[in-house]
Amino acid sequence: MPDERTPMRRKSVELFAGGGGLAMAVHRAGFRPLLLNEYVKHACDTLEANGAVPRGEEERIPGEDEPWPLVQGDVRDLKMGYLQGEVDLLAGGPPCQPFSLGGVAKGDEDKRNMFPEMFRAIREIQPKAVICENVRGLLRPSFKPYFDYILRELEFPFEERDPEASWLQHDAILKAKQEQTKAASHERYRVYKFEVNAADYGVPQIRNRVIIVAFRGDLDIDETILRDAVKATHSERALRQSLISGEYWARHPKVAKHVRDHVMAGLQDEIPLGDEESEFKPWRTLRDAIAGLDNDEKPLPAVSWDRLDRVQYDDMPIDHVGWPDGRIYPGHTPNLLDRPAKTVKAGVHGVPGGESVMLTDTRITGPRPPSGLRYRHRYMTVREAARVMTFPDSWKLSGPRGEKMRQLGNAVPVLLGEVFADAVAKVLDDVENRA
Repeated sequence: MPDERTPMRRKSVELFAGGGGLAMAVHRAGFRPLLLNEYVKHACDTLEANGAVPRGEEERIPGEDEPWPLVQGDVRDLKMGYLQGEVDLLAGGPPCQPFSLGGVAKGDEDKRNMFPEMFRAIREIQPKAVICENVRGLLRPSFKPYFDYILRELEFPFEERDPEASWLQHDAILKAKQEQTKAASHERYRVYKFEVNAADYGVPQIRNRVIIVAFRGDLDIDETILRDAVKATHSERALRQSLISGEYWARHPKVAKHVRDHVMAGLQDEIPLGDEESEFKPWRTLRDAIAGLDNDEKPLPAVSWDRLDRVQYDDMPIDHVGWPDGRIYPGHTPNLLDRPAKTVKAGVHGVPGGESVMLTDTRITGPRPPSGLRYRHRYMTVREAARVMTFPDSWKLSGPRGEKMRQLGNAVPVLLGEVFADAVAKVLDDVENRA
């Protein structure tokens, strides 16, 4: 269980908890988990390894000092009525494969679409606020009408869909209800959609997502507090400025000159600088993450080339294990150390972590002009990928390497989740202070 950074004034529930990224983020924002639910065994093992305990059959509210209660199993079998009136925040990332650009793209026809279970949870729990995270694929033109329907379902979760009705028929009912129902109803939610890139919030990774936040309609919320709290804090231009000014390299004084020169040469075709970016911090890079900068972690030691052998050595951090056979080729480009990492993926179409290849600072002779030199590459370790997802090194991951990478690829970056959970807490605090 992560260290408590703030008093646990509020209470939460998380569905589709996975490897715990969003759960940890919500906890750091001051919410005490009353229930976690997850289906996948390895992910449940991870949650237990970090302090969660199986709840058992008894439906009860845990005490303030008790561990996180975990229910492993299908969310469709989970009863949550005993939590009604107790929950400030319901959070979760319903399985996203139906909408992912890398998934099977069946949309609402895919049985893995778990948004209906989020709506059922809202009906049973009636939380003050909701956070949902999902992939940008929800906004694809072919899915956009269905995504708008999802937002209306979240707005009116108590208007249940007739099992015999199509989603279009149900959507027509919801559209009519928008004109008829008072905004202040406790059975209506105010819904806000945010299209975000995690890199813009200090996560050392390009990760484009949709985050949906909703508040119960009977709460007199100030939405400007929400919008101000989730504004981006980092930018690509600020990173480029930091590289050009030398501030970035001062943070990494041991980087060889030939590496710095190589990186700087690649900036020629980059986006131009702009004074309007001065308010932003630089994007965090993969090199920043490995060095532990901005995250109070020790630098990860280099993985020597004779250790790409799947062995956990005693002198290396847990999960900082070299892996063989990393490849790059057209369409399978590597991560660059002085940029945010590419999106960590769960491996829908291949081995989890199979795209997590990185270029290193090591040069070798090769056929590439003009110098005849090129940079060696290898797979990122699980620990490096965890840092890219802003998991602390103290967070234990369970299962074989592929399952650990799958948990990371499916997770919400802890830092990104914390921004939105903090924002919800600020809005709810304001409501109470004005009551």
